[in-house]
Amino acid sequence: MAEGDAARYGQPVELPRLQPALAGENYVDAEDNAFLDLDDEVVTQKPGPIQIVLAHEDDHNFELDESALEKVLLQEHIKDLNIVVVSVAGAFRKGKSFLLDFMLRYMYNQNSSSWIGGNHDPLTGFTWRGGCERETTGIQVWNEVFVIDKPDGTKVAVLLMDTQGAFDSQSTIKDCATVFALSTMTSSVQVYNLSQNIQEDDLQHLQLFTEYGRLAMEEIYQKPFQTLMFLIRDWSYPYEHPYGLEGGKQFLEKRLQVKLHQHEELQNVRRHIHSCFSNLGCFLLPHPGLKVATNPSFDGRLNDIDEDFKKELQNLVPLLLAPENLVEKEISGSKVTCRDLVQYFKAYIKIYQGEELPHPKSMLQATAEANNLAAVAGAKDTYNKGMEQVCGGDKPYIAPADLERKHQELKEVAIKQFRSVKKMGGEEFCHRYQDQLEEELDDIYANFVKHNDGKNIFYAARTPATLFAVMFAMYIISGLTGFLGMVSIATLCNVVTGLALASLCTWAYVKYSGEFREVGTLIDQLAEVLWEQRNPKKVCSKLVEVVRRRMARRALTSAQRQRLSSNNNKKKN
Repeated sequence: MAEGDAARYGQPVELPRLQPALAGENYVDAEDNAFLDLDDEVVTQKPGPIQIVLAHEDDHNFELDESALEKVLLQEHIKDLNIVVVSVAGAFRKGKSFLLDFMLRYMYNQNSSSWIGGNHDPLTGFTWRGGCERETTGIQVWNEVFVIDKPDGTKVAVLLMDTQGAFDSQSTIKDCATVFALSTMTSSVQVYNLSQNIQEDDLQHLQLFTEYGRLAMEEIYQKPFQTLMFLIRDWSYPYEHPYGLEGGKQFLEKRLQVKLHQHEELQNVRRHIHSCFSNLGCFLLPHPGLKVATNPSFDGRLNDIDEDFKKELQNLVPLLLAPENLVEKEISGSKVTCRDLVQYFKAYIKIYQGEELPHPKSMLQATAEANNLAAVAGAKDTYNKGMEQVCGGDKPYIAPADLERKHQELKEVAIKQFRSVKKMGGEEFCHRYQDQLEEELDDIYANFVKHNDGKNIFYAARTPATLFAVMFAMYIISGLTGFLGMVSIATLCNVVTGLALASLCTWAYVKYSGEFREVGTLIDQLAEVLWEQRNPKKVCSKLVEVVRRRMARRALTSAQRQRLSSNNNKKKN
């Protein structure tokens, strides 16, 4: 719905008939702690919209302006009051900010029967304009929080929230989901602004966005959100369902009805929406007139708006904001104060800035991923069946070279099958899944290699054979070196023999009992290292060389002693 030019953000806002009690609140500078104190510097701020959630288009991330939020909600006279948050969300360029400005008129003039304003008063407040490009980014709130007396005598704080429109050309699905979810999680009344009708894709997007919000909340055992009001703009079928709340109720019941023969997907969408909100409503609003849609200089004057629209607008706004209709914000059954809402905003924005939540995807991307994953699964199944026929189950042991050759053949067949399946997403997108398939096939092959090796009786006996060989060799070397008088080497060989014997006994116990499997694996790995990476000839040659050196040293020492003894005898003579 197109609307005309209006006041730009930051310009003085001229609202008709401001109530003196609400028109000139004092605010603390944003760099202070946002608490009103006698010693703080106090400035007077005119009412206007203020950005609390900033949208960063470069990295598609969102940032909370904590000082701006605290400046609004932590004022001394409201910080401990229960809060009512009315938010408007939906697709971009559908008149959300335009609607909020009429809500502002009501809040400032709710004691007047003519709160809607004069026929020639331009509409000011939240920034809005006509045209096809988006205006609002991130999340904005009105910087003046309204203190309202409810019929039961309690005071509540009312905050109006405007959100970035969904599905514009610069926002991803994740951006849209984050803004909608964040506004739904923090509002007590979420107005879902739609054009002309409730279409199935509107319900599917609502399901996606609310589920994204529910994921970010802690585990709850009741409906996570409060009131959702479907607002159908430009309703063109008053002869089927009349304008207003009653017609909207009849229409919504028909749209959200779960029918017996309905497709399961359609039933799930409707059940999900019913499970998320404590209260569902719908209001049918007529078209505001051709002057609003086609006049580029339209500035919100009532004189240019159709009477039917003005009449229904005067019913809609009090329905949301009249003191007896205000819905206080609750989370997990507890009412939320202005001070509490600041903390919830901080907690929720950190979740959406992190990587804990899955990223929402477009329908095409989600379908393309499912399509490619199905092709990967089919190719893996073909490879598995082929390898099972070669070396699976009770098939006999096959030579490693033959197994490798068969692996390469079946891998090519699986990749060819993957490529032959018609897939969505394009060549580059599908290539990522082909790389994933090749990696997974190599992992499966490694498992088949281990399974095949387990059938080799010599491979199975490798560990005990290696340990027995070590004990035998150390026993022989120990006896030989002991006989030659090399006690230290003999002792070392005996120690190694003892360790090998202890390892063999431990390995046997692990295989028999199934306990301490990590220890058994470690012994197998050590045995494999000795078996494959140590050449017995080199080990023996080293040992022979050590023995030869020791014997040569002993012979040299003996010769020196004999020479010394003969010299002493000569001296005596």
